[in-house]
Amino acid sequence: MIIGLDAKRIVRNGTGLGSYGRTLVNDLIRMGDSHLSLRLYAPDEGRDELRGQIIGDGNVQFCYPTGHPSSLRKTWWRSRSVVDDLVEDGVDLYHGLSGELPMGLRKKHIRSVVTIHDLIFMRHPEYYQWLDTRIYEWKFRHALREADRIIAISERTRQDIIELGGEAYADRISLIYQSFAPRFSAEVKAERKAQVKERYKLPQRYVLNVGTMERRKNLALVAEAVELLPQDIHLVAVGRQTDYVKELPHGDRIHLLSGVPDSDLAAIYSMAEAFAYPSRYEGFGIPIIEAIAVGLPVVACTGSCLEEAGGPHSLYVDPDNVIEMAEALKMSLRGARGRDERIRKSREYIRRFEGNDVARQVAQLYQSLL
Repeated sequence: MIIGLDAKRIVRNGTGLGSYGRTLVNDLIRMGDSHLSLRLYAPDEGRDELRGQIIGDGNVQFCYPTGHPSSLRKTWWRSRSVVDDLVEDGVDLYHGLSGELPMGLRKKHIRSVVTIHDLIFMRHPEYYQWLDTRIYEWKFRHALREADRIIAISERTRQDIIELGGEAYADRISLIYQSFAPRFSAEVKAERKAQVKERYKLPQRYVLNVGTMERRKNLALVAEAVELLPQDIHLVAVGRQTDYVKELPHGDRIHLLSGVPDSDLAAIYSMAEAFAYPSRYEGFGIPIIEAIAVGLPVVACTGSCLEEAGGPHSLYVDPDNVIEMAEALKMSLRGARGRDERIRKSREYIRRFEGNDVARQVAQLYQSLL
């Protein structure tokens, strides 16, 4: 069984869609199915660090367009002519990992699966440029028409697909959560922590946030809440920065880090006291699961699907209420009553997102179509 997968985000995106793709591919490889061969189709080699995170050898292969294509030709290849390569390579099924599929799969009789992560561009178009929302919506509707099966990574996303895409697609949707990388559940050695702490000049005590620093992620809520906490509690935010950071409070207790490699993330998580995820809308929220796997209590916001990721033992607050966020963070600091029990129960909850279960569900979905 030869499975082709869209690998653009795998080789280019450090978090989000890239993390989903790399984790899923590695989980499929760890299954040890000798009959499963993976072909990863990317428009270019991307970043060495990200490509190198794929653990396979003979059963996984990266595939690129020939020659030295221009940016325009790379886009054309990924959206259309990659299908010719799939036919030539004998691919049985193609999986679009980031909500889109190339044109022409059905005409070439190649079965397909698409993973839809979220429909934020339709739920909250105010966070996007007008043209971008039109492009994303076209890709979404094309993927619905083209795909034999649709993976929704949360119940919230499944409901959004039906409501915004059409009831006719309901029977084609499978709810399969995404998993987290094993490194987040492994113990980080003290020496490694010390190295990372020195590298980024991390404070002794801090609340952590991981994710793109943009308006929808609502980081200002946590920055303002931290000001209401004891003076030795800082905020460390890790992720790509946008113009939104200009609106954040600035001071000695706010630390914004960008360009942090995946290899340092687990150590940064492990030295935090609590994890805050104040996003107004998400498709799932994988950083929440990573934080719980490390052993952090989580405070997130209501309004989308974050309760699915964090489970009943995390704390949830109004995305516009600074006082609620501050109080929830106080309940999550070391020594707070009930903190350790919430962490223990949350770690039990996220066992449903372990990679072997997710990979098995995806592999069974592939097999059902062939």
